[in-house]
Amino acid sequence: MIKEWLQQNLKGDAVLWGIVFAFSLISVAVVYSATGTLAYKNRDGNTEYFLFKHSSLILLGLGCMWVAHKVHYRYYSKLSLVALILSAPLLIVTYFFGSNINEASRWVTIPVIELTFQPSDLAKLALISYLASMLSKKQQELQNWKKSLVPMMVWTVAICGLIALTNTSTAVLLFLTCMLLMFIGRVPFKYLASVVLIGIVVGGTALALGQRLDTAVSRVEDFMDPDKTAFQLEQSYIAIATGGIVGKGPGNSDQRDILPHPYSDFIYAIILEEYGLIGGVAVLFLYLALLYRGLVTVQKSNGAFAGLLSAGLSFSLVIQGMINMGVAVGLGPITGLPLPLLSMGGTSLIFTGISLGIILSVSRNDEQLKQEAMGIVNSPVKSPVNA
Repeated sequence: MIKEWLQQNLKGDAVLWGIVFAFSLISVAVVYSATGTLAYKNRDGNTEYFLFKHSSLILLGLGCMWVAHKVHYRYYSKLSLVALILSAPLLIVTYFFGSNINEASRWVTIPVIELTFQPSDLAKLALISYLASMLSKKQQELQNWKKSLVPMMVWTVAICGLIALTNTSTAVLLFLTCMLLMFIGRVPFKYLASVVLIGIVVGGTALALGQRLDTAVSRVEDFMDPDKTAFQLEQSYIAIATGGIVGKGPGNSDQRDILPHPYSDFIYAIILEEYGLIGGVAVLFLYLALLYRGLVTVQKSNGAFAGLLSAGLSFSLVIQGMINMGVAVGLGPITGLPLPLLSMGGTSLIFTGISLGIILSVSRNDEQLKQEAMGIVNSPVKSPVNA
């Protein structure tokens, strides 16, 4: 009975669904542990406050993932430009009027419901979808840079520049993902080099005019100085060292009371402390498995847009995860990027769910097309026009 329901309602790559559910369970356990003291101090002893809040957000993210996977992926080609046009003014509004947290205006408060929304999450998803759409449509015109590459270059540099005003690490990650996607989409190297140069100029200008220049410079200097270690990294190292091979056990972290943002930026350190090297490797394996299943979807995809869309979203999520874990163990400067699917958050969980739902939509619809070609299933309602 349950198996039949799952087969009817959870379409696409079954392994990817399993990976996401595994991440969700780990996230609930680790966030509950990491926020226990915070909830006790700030919520009048209600240690379950963040457990219920985070669990609700995870369920909301899974719900968005389910809805996104039910929509034919070709519709996202049509929606991407609309989402980009909406994202640009939202990012500007956020810079001037957004809620200032940790010396950065990255959030916009939605009236009436009073929930905070991070426009950079929408912009990131929109830009990757737009580039995948444009690259698939312009495959035969990539040598004509004015006709095919200028729109992609303008949107990439503009969106990354606007994000860089308040969030340097997210802007750099998105720009690198876009460059990787253009490379996969067979954009000539000389044009890629031009985009990189323009991106460096615009990004540097945005950083100078924005809110994070001093923070970005100090973090890079701290990382490059072997005699200086940031407080966050010191506490992260202690958590990792005391966790050992098997860890202290769920809920037994000591560094959660000292380490800044143990439920988001440095949640991987808490995982290593409580679950040890074994738990840390297991989480790393899950991200590699996520990337592998995303690339399997690319390999099986029907058409350039499907493959580029799945590749761009898969790389975006996994690269962010690798950067977050690398920071926790001292392999890179502190960034402030959350760990996808594991860190506590609102819009991050929602848009991560949508991204995974789109990958599943590619898997679901391409598998259905193959089954129709083999005569296994009847043709469904006519799909949207090819992107």
